Amino acid sequence: MEDELYKEIYRMLRQTGNNKVPQRGTYTDEDVVLTYLWAVLHDRPTYWACQKTNWPIWYRRKPLPTASTMSRRLRTESVQGLMLQLERQLHNRFPANLCRWIDAKPLPISHCSKDKQAGFGPGAGCMTKGYKLYTIADKMQGFVIWTVRPINNPEWVVAHELINKLNSEGYLVGDRAYDTNRLYDSAHAKDVQLVTPHRWKTAKGLGHRKSSPHRLRAMSFKDSLMGQALLASRDNIDRMYGQLTNLGFGLSPLPNWVRTQFRVEMWVRGKLIFYHLWRCRQHAKTG
Repeated sequence: MEDELYKEIYRMLRQTGNNKVPQRGTYTDEDVVLTYLWAVLHDRPTYWACQKTNWPIWYRRKPLPTASTMSRRLRTESVQGLMLQLERQLHNRFPANLCRWIDAKPLPISHCSKDKQAGFGPGAGCMTKGYKLYTIADKMQGFVIWTVRPINNPEWVVAHELINKLNSEGYLVGDRAYDTNRLYDSAHAKDVQLVTPHRWKTAKGLGHRKSSPHRLRAMSFKDSLMGQALLASRDNIDRMYGQLTNLGFGLSPLPNWVRTQFRVEMWVRGKLIFYHLWRCRQHAKTG
């Protein structure tokens, strides 16, 4: 399975890449991305992929960039843009769904880690150190909008930035953490109706503060049959997280060499590229 996924990525990059070598450079952006994705696919450090003995016979004839070249080139805008373009191509194989879901997943690291960019905050039922993956997911397109931040960033604050990147109308379903006036207003500005359960289970009313009209509209809508169905569908994003983390090449706990926010973002993007390609293949099998 892993070899088939990588060969498909290889074909996609060779078709869409410009094969342009930067000034005073030796390797194309496609070479850098392919080398990095080979390391991500096998859960190995980048320098591991720079050694020919770790490649199949059919690829060993091609020269590989050094570890220092990889470290430098991975931070360039052209390489970052190429990986983003690759991810969007996989998204665009399917039309956008009318309903999307928003949630976040902790990416914990060791409490003994010296990573100064990691935060300390609530994780999966406990306080932990690390990062958090904030996502908006689509049933067909996968994780269409996402970002990585220190784990102590509140979900509703980062959600405001994610919602502003939406480019299609519809419904956005979240849990109680997203039941805030600001998010309802942000979603309405994008022609999106946010739907969440009430923030406080035991609350008898809305309190004394003024509520957004879009929040009041959602509160009356979620009691309808359609609203209940949308809230029930939110479990789908948990299943997608389960797929992402349970696949052999999926997003397992962050390895020791994946530290600082830039490296975590790059690692997550690589894993999501393979995950989305796997989803495309699954849709093709089921028709």
